[in-house]
Formats: sequence, C-alpha cells, structure tokens
Amino acid sequence: MAGQMIDSPRRVGITAVGSLLPDDVVPSDRLQAEVTGGGGIALPPSLLRQATGITTRRIAGEGVYSSTLATGAARRALAAAALDPLDVDLLLFASATRDMAEPATAHVVQAELGSRAHALDVTNACNSFVNGIDLARSMILAGRSRRALVVTGETPSRAMNRAPASAAEFRAGFAGYTFGDAGAAVVVEPVERGGIVDVDAAAYSEHWEVGGIPGGGSRHPRGDAYTYFRGDGHQLRGAFEKAGPEVVDRTLHRAGTGWDGFAKVLVHQVTDPYLERFAELTGVPRDKLVRTVPELGNVASASIGVQLDRVYGELRTGDRVLFVGLGGGISVMTMVWEKS
Repeated sequence: MAGQMIDSPRRVGITAVGSLLPDDVVPSDRLQAEVTGGGGIALPPSLLRQATGITTRRIAGEGVYSSTLATGAARRALAAAALDPLDVDLLLFASATRDMAEPATAHVVQAELGSRAHALDVTNACNSFVNGIDLARSMILAGRSRRALVVTGETPSRAMNRAPASAAEFRAGFAGYTFGDAGAAVVVEPVERGGIVDVDAAAYSEHWEVGGIPGGGSRHPRGDAYTYFRGDGHQLRGAFEKAGPEVVDRTLHRAGTGWDGFAKVLVHQVTDPYLERFAELTGVPRDKLVRTVPELGNVASASIGVQLDRVYGELRTGDRVLFVGLGGGISVMTMVWEKS
C-alpha cells in the first residue's frame, strides 16, 4: 500500500469504536495508603479523593501492557464493524504510553491482531488519539489508505511515584496520582454522509516543561527517578484555561451553532474539578458531557475513546459530537464528528 494511490473519497468518518479497561479497580484511599506507606510521609485523610474528585481508577496488572489494552480494544472495534484485521491497511498506535522505546508499539499490536497494514506510532501526550484519528482521515483523503484502525493503550499508572521520599517529591508528582489505565480503538474509513467535518488545533510549546515524564529519551536515557510523572498541576491547568476556550470558540463559530448543535461533548478529563472549570469557562451544559474521571481517573489519550464507546450506541444518524483534546506540551485540539 505504501506506493499505491487510491481514489480519494470526499468524506471520512468513524464507523466503529471499542474500549477495554483493566480488571483491577483501585480506590483513591487505597492508593493514598500505599503512597504514604511506601514513602513514609503523612497526608490528610482522603486527600487524593477530595482534591481530584477521583474515587477509583483501573490499574493494569502484571503482564498487561499498553499493547495489551490497545489490542483488546481493537478487537472489539473490528468486531463491531464486522471486519477482519486484514481489512485494515493502516494501523496507528496513538498513545502517550507505549511498550518500549523501539520498535513502534503498532507492530506489537499488529502481530497480535494478524493484520498486514502500514503500521506506525503517533505520540502527542494526551492528544495522541485525536491526532491519530486526524492523521488517519488525512491519509484516506489523500488516497494513501482505504481503511484505518486507530488504537491507544494507556498505562500511565506506571509513572506514579508510589514511594515519594518527601512531601516535596509527592507534590512534584501529584498529577501522576490522577492516572488510570485504559485502551480504546476506532475504525476510520470513507462514509457517504457526515463523518469528520471540522478539525482545529493549537500548540503553546513554550509550556513544554510544565509537566511530563522526562525519562526514556536522549536527555535522560536511564535512571528510575526520570520514569515518574512530574509537573506543576497549577501551571498545567492555567495553560489549558488560557488556551482551551479560544480553540473551542473558533470551532463553535465555524460550526455556526451553539452547544445545542452537539449531542455530546467529549473532553479529555484530568480531574473532576478541572472538568467543572472547563464547563464554567466554555458554557458547555453538563448534560452534554460524558463524565468518566471520578470512576476511571485520567486515562490519558484513551479518555475521549472510552467516552465515545460509552455513548456510540445511543447516537443517531446526523448527531454531532465535539471532541476536545488537551495534551502536555501544551496542545489543544478539537474535532467535530457527525455520525453517518
């Protein structure tokens, strides 16, 4: 397929979705007990639950990897579309976490599925999955692919520092305690009507140092301390509050509609207080949101995929859904999708 051009379609959309959650449910109070026991620091009772609004999260067990969750979600999406893995000619693993630095985790997923697609990784923190959908759409519109499978498998819980040596170390890694694990997948292909009708994005890269996992690259190739998430949650929230509403406003303006023009609004969810703040800043009605963060925590780029899977069956032809992605770096992304 790499050297073959295909007649370009006019419209491309999402035609099937799947998600997968690990079995292990970890309450925030249990996680806090583990953190205080491991590091020997004292914390106010129920601090994690009260500060984040997260009561539980799913944690991938031993032998469950990013590729495991992505593959399971992919099988569900393919089954929902009544497709065989060989019906896919583009496979994008679009995730903030992966199995290893090299090779691309897309190849691990492909080997498990038994597909023979052009396979590669797409990574842009918590915007990876929405970026992957956009890239798949672009390649189909360009005549480079007929049908794509976009998958994510997120295991950010493994970047939690579960034994902080001091209160300062706990604060530096606090955002990491919001994490949960999940996988999601969508089939992207030509459609007769609707589909992905608008995409917008903005990057505020001057904030790239505000938060992230510094290890594994050429700056810090080794050292366990660099494998933990670290960052300033207040600075991250402040950057998103400045950037997010502007991109959303532009999208609404181009759509020529208010919030009543969308059946659902799927927003990347970090904590429950931040989701409430997003609603205040943008004016989105709460009943348009699909609230998952209290139950699942921050599942990174899988957040929007899991939300979409939960509402996909209740959407009718012609319903429009707004995706709002937020990612470290800092990046903001919107996508308007109409169910075909």
